[in-house]
Amino acid sequence: MGELREKFSFLFFGGDVVGNIMVQGTTSSAGKSMLCTALCRIFKEDGYKVYPFKSQNMSSKSYKTNDGLEISIAQALQALASGILPNPSMNPILLKPVSDEGSQVFIKGKLEKTMKAVDYFKYKTSLKPMIKNTYDKIEKEVDIVVIEGAGSPAEINLKENDIVNMGMAEMADANVILISDIDRGGVFASLYGTVMLLEEEERKRIKGLVINKFRGDKSILDPGIAMIEELLNIPVIGTIPYVPLELVDEDSLIDYEKKCNIREQTEKEREEELGKLAQIVREHLDMEYLYSLINL
Repeated sequence: MGELREKFSFLFFGGDVVGNIMVQGTTSSAGKSMLCTALCRIFKEDGYKVYPFKSQNMSSKSYKTNDGLEISIAQALQALASGILPNPSMNPILLKPVSDEGSQVFIKGKLEKTMKAVDYFKYKTSLKPMIKNTYDKIEKEVDIVVIEGAGSPAEINLKENDIVNMGMAEMADANVILISDIDRGGVFASLYGTVMLLEEEERKRIKGLVINKFRGDKSILDPGIAMIEELLNIPVIGTIPYVPLELVDEDSLIDYEKKCNIREQTEKEREEELGKLAQIVREHLDMEYLYSLINL
């Protein structure tokens, strides 16, 4: 594993400033939002001006900014982890489901219209210039943009004209970390299947794999890690343990009941939990390698 990381660090360290990193997942609730939140706090702790970004988010929960605009609660939490106020540019498209087939479409925090999924699938291509312009402006003003994907990049029925996974990675020219949830089972199949369903140019963007919500003795997992690295020629750069944290969940796929999902946290309570999250990820993620991907 160390040799593989060293190989990739040699290939991608040095050169022009990138200024971003993207986290994609093998499934919904794989841990994308958690990892992005942790990275936002870690980069802030390390003295960088960091900004979260998710081009499109579907969530039944939203956060109202000080000026009454609505964005995803996940990007709002990431903003607070970054030490900045939530802003609609962090989540330019918010989809709030109103039925099994339709959603309210918010653009830059304002309700645009309610659309059926099939109609939005056609409409979203027109939003690509807005997304690109929003992202480009952000990148010029900060040190690091932490970009979050949605669902899985391997949803082959949705890949055409993608604006949130590999389509967004291309717009931002971002290196990608792929995270998967081992607690739900099938982690190696999920990682392998996701990568292999991508186009060759898309696969090249994935520079690291992360296994999330691990319980038990890691030595038992290590042979599988070695095998998946050999199969995909991509290093596993972190195995993050399953640790309950009182940080608000975005949607219904939750692992345990949390007080923060019922009542609003105090700032002190939230800061303590963000600190714990950042420490856990620092201890179990190869941050030196990850920084080489950002290429500051």
